[in-house]
Order: sequence, then C-alpha cells, then structure tokens
Amino acid sequence: MLKAVIFDMDGVIIDSEPLHYKAYHAMFDEVGIDVSVELYDSLTGKSTINVCKQLKEHFNLEHTPEELATIKRKHFDVIFKTDKTFDLIDGVRELIMNYHANGLTLVLGSSATMMSINRIFERFQLDQYFKAKLSGAELKASKPHPEIFIKAAKATGFSPEECLVIEDATNGIAAAKGAGIFCVAFDSFHSKNQDYSQADLIIQNFEEIHFEKMKEVFDAHSKT
Repeated sequence: MLKAVIFDMDGVIIDSEPLHYKAYHAMFDEVGIDVSVELYDSLTGKSTINVCKQLKEHFNLEHTPEELATIKRKHFDVIFKTDKTFDLIDGVRELIMNYHANGLTLVLGSSATMMSINRIFERFQLDQYFKAKLSGAELKASKPHPEIFIKAAKATGFSPEECLVIEDATNGIAAAKGAGIFCVAFDSFHSKNQDYSQADLIIQNFEEIHFEKMKEVFDAHSKT
C-alpha cells in the first residue's frame, strides 16, 4: 500500500534547470572550459560538488572542486534573485496538496544543497507539506548512487516498498531503483536527453498521478 512519496526537486518541483544552465555556463566561461552538450547532459541530477569534481578531473583544472562550486553558486545567486519568471512547475503544488490531503507522508530527496532547498521551500511555502528534506550534497555518494533515496525512505517512517519516487533525470531514476523504490519518471519539456527506461511509470502531466489514480497503479504493481 502506498504510504509515502519522495520528490526530487529540480525538474519536478521547480524548473531551475535553466537557472543552473546559466550559472554553470557562466562558471565554465570564467574558468575557461568548453563543456559539450553530451557532457553537460550526463551531469544532470548530480550535486554541484560532484559535478565540479568530475569537471576538475575531466579538464585537469587547477581549481579545487570547492572553488568551482563557489563560482557556480555565486552566479546562481544573482540569477535566482533577478529572474522574475522563476516558478513552480505547472501542477506540482496541486499534486503536493492532493497527496498531503490524502494522508501520504512527503519527503524531499534532492541533489541540491540544503541552503538551496530551504530557499526554494521558503519562497514557495512548501515546508507545511513535507515531513523531511534531504540534501544529496551532504551525503558521501551522489545520484545515481541510491544512498539519498535509501535515507529518504527511512525518513518517511515506511518501507521502500510503501514509497514512490518522482524523478525527471536518468541518474535519479537509477538511484530510486537502486534503493528498491517504485519510480515515476516525469517526462517534461524541462528535461532533455534523459533515459526513462528504468522507470516503473512515465508521465507528462501531474494530474496522471493524483492520489486515486496513483493508488490504483501502485496497488496493481505491488501485487505483481
């Protein structure tokens, strides 16, 4: 029986990828590296520090990963404060409220830093709906490693078999499945070049997984 839902943040709750894209590319320009589209797409869903570790190794940079992360976050802070179009993804507030009203326990499992998570939750007043928030940036391993979702499932108070994860990225889906959790892939125009083949269910609209519909799908899956 479905008892808890674990949300990713970037690409699911908020469309921050354009902001991150601008911030990362400003950082790339500042340190003088040319990151291909293919390499950038492969980084989606990973924490900033792990992205910076990978970039340092790939380009043999003199900057430390921490220095690279600081440069990226400097650019992101400016963009976050000045971009007036930044908002929740269509339909996600209604989904969150629908789950909360039906007694599901909600937990966030994001690769973002806790500072970024808190900033988003404060801006859009989301804390009232969530039992816990987990930052992958504070963990040893980054998605696609399942650590964040293993810990998120524990934070719900229920077993992995009673949880579902909503993700939009290849790395996040792999992490959810590695944790043994039912995974819904949100295939939206915000998420480019991602592989949803491991997901248990693929959606393009959050109305597809409102509580009564998702409960039927989840219960049917649990019986197989």
